[in-house]
Amino acid sequence: MDTALYGPGGFYRSAGPGPAAHFRTSVHASPLYARAVARLLTEVDAVLGTPPTLDFVDIGAGRGELLTGVLAALPPATAARLRPYGVERAPRPEGLDPRIGWGEEIPGHGLTGLLFANEWLDNVPVDVVETDAQGVARLVLVAPDGSERLGEPVSGADAEWLARWWPLGEDGSLGSGASGVPGGGVPGGRASARAEGGARSGTSGGPGGREEPGTSGGERAARGGAGDSAEAGLRAGPERRSEAGFRAGAEGCSEAGFRAELGTGRDAAWAAAVSHLARGLAVAVDYAHSAHTRPAFGTLTGFRAGREVTPVPDGTTDLTAHVALDACAAATAHQGPAALTRQREALGALGIAGSRPPLSLASTDPTAYVRALAEAGEAAELTDPAGLGAFGWLLQTVGTGPGRATRDVPDAPGLVALLGEGVRGS
Repeated sequence: MDTALYGPGGFYRSAGPGPAAHFRTSVHASPLYARAVARLLTEVDAVLGTPPTLDFVDIGAGRGELLTGVLAALPPATAARLRPYGVERAPRPEGLDPRIGWGEEIPGHGLTGLLFANEWLDNVPVDVVETDAQGVARLVLVAPDGSERLGEPVSGADAEWLARWWPLGEDGSLGSGASGVPGGGVPGGRASARAEGGARSGTSGGPGGREEPGTSGGERAARGGAGDSAEAGLRAGPERRSEAGFRAGAEGCSEAGFRAELGTGRDAAWAAAVSHLARGLAVAVDYAHSAHTRPAFGTLTGFRAGREVTPVPDGTTDLTAHVALDACAAATAHQGPAALTRQREALGALGIAGSRPPLSLASTDPTAYVRALAEAGEAAELTDPAGLGAFGWLLQTVGTGPGRATRDVPDAPGLVALLGEGVRGS
């Protein structure tokens, strides 16, 4: 994945329209999303006591669409104090607002403000593991053409992570773990013309990708995105996950083929990103699942030109996997209070409701009615509980207490709704 996504000629290194040509995120769906993030940023600013310099860092910035939209939506006085920065492997887009900084790394430590990662973690590499005929979880090795075989058993920190967050058990049955995103797993993934079936292949790579013991002919541990398929594992019940194997539980299971995606790298990447904040809020938004709803066959998949495709590491395809946001939250729990919620609730707290305008407006101001109706449709897409609205939001506070409780910060009602007493004003 490191080479396929981020190496020379990799998917995220190429010039041109970028990811938007292959899939739609909330950023691309509507400018209302940037407006909501701008409101979140102003509320963080209020809680921090309006510092002289307010940082806004967009990790996985694409072509700068979110940064541009947030800048346009901010009050002029806030925009004048803002230090916006896009973190992206691709070159700086031509014509990008000169106020926006750009680079491959988060700009230093000690930041004060909002760090926002929209659909970034799903592209941080994960090793794929699969149970063999004896129920032993083994790394899935993949050749450059996408063909696979099982490798060494999972061990060390990866085995510990698997046991805690995605237990398969020696008999191949799924176990239970810690609680996660309220209400269970988050369905959906990249917005696209989705294929009905999904590939169960992996890819190598991502930052820190490594050759695995016993590999040959260019094979590496399967890493990346989503499997059999993103839809099947998350939206379906046990009937789509193999009745016998999934329901066997403590009675034992002899079936092979259960898959998981190890999240140690993502936990570390999220913790490293959050560590750049001295005071403020870090937010990760992604399609996710929680411990009690992990998909039995993983979520590895690829996207190209608006369609879900086999995840072959050839540099032409986005490689992605759903995120164990509950595990990421645990990795930064020492930083301060945090909250896990869904996009529908998060955007609702930030003023995105999707309600239709009154019909009376159509007769008094037809233009305004049409505009409001269009916005209502966009808001409905962003908050659809079967689509983008089901995405997970992880909100992690850093250095915001002790101080005044958020109820004493009247300019932060959204944060109060999302975090309650979890964040405190200066």
